[in-house]
Amino acid sequence: MRPTSFGIATAPMQVGYDDVLRVWREADQIPEIEHAWLFDHLMPIGGEPDGPIFEGWTLLAALAAQTRRIRLGLLVTSNRFRPPPLLAKIATTVDVVSDGRLDFGIGVGSRPNHPMARREYAAHGLPFIDTADAVASLAEACTVIRRLWTETEPFDVDGAHVRLTGAFGNPKPVQRPHPPVVIGGRAAATLRVVAEHADVWNIPGGDIDDVRARSALLDRYCAEIGRDPASITRSVHLPVSYDEPGATRHAIGQALDAGFTHVVLGLPAPWPQGVARWVADELITATAH
Repeated sequence: MRPTSFGIATAPMQVGYDDVLRVWREADQIPEIEHAWLFDHLMPIGGEPDGPIFEGWTLLAALAAQTRRIRLGLLVTSNRFRPPPLLAKIATTVDVVSDGRLDFGIGVGSRPNHPMARREYAAHGLPFIDTADAVASLAEACTVIRRLWTETEPFDVDGAHVRLTGAFGNPKPVQRPHPPVVIGGRAAATLRVVAEHADVWNIPGGDIDDVRARSALLDRYCAEIGRDPASITRSVHLPVSYDEPGATRHAIGQALDAGFTHVVLGLPAPWPQGVARWVADELITATAH
């Protein structure tokens, strides 16, 4: 059985940089909190539509430089936003800045059917490819990014979605052979990509019955390709209630019982003073007891 790890997620929208930095610095001092996450959107998906929101990877690099212990990542990067070689270079830079603390989160494209998320593509001049092509593109991206992190000679790629000439990554990530790959999603097609490429699989944990069913489906897809399902860490994102911590503790217990050992606690903003300490005391330690 894998050891259980707990982390926090702070959506960088409708908040200031100082707000995010305060929470991450506090979490960095609390051993019970082992990882921290941002998300990858370019426009708010909640609250004031024209409110502030920070670009995830840029903010992650800043937070990597301001922390020392905590592992960090985006839950998860939209593969629709950045060409895979550029994303590999960005991720390598963050792994170097953090001295090897990056967990590389990636997915098809965060909440593409969410009306407030869909608008960010047109607003930034980004093409919105259909779901089938987006899933196939994710699989190619995972392969290319891993090669850029590990191969010692330039290479070409002539894929259906990724075409490169003389591709090469230098420097390499601090972590060897590469940072852990965290793939987020629940769709069946995405789970096939998870089975092939992920070290960690993350799913939103709102419906525990669906979470269990999707985990069983991932087991089946792993068996089909000859991979040990236990080699993929099961991760779940759970929303936190400051007013009803008992409900959050119950959700954590259900997730642990379902075999999910990597728990990400989504903290709604505004974040109270001392929120990271509260999470450690009221949710993590209290659940263990």
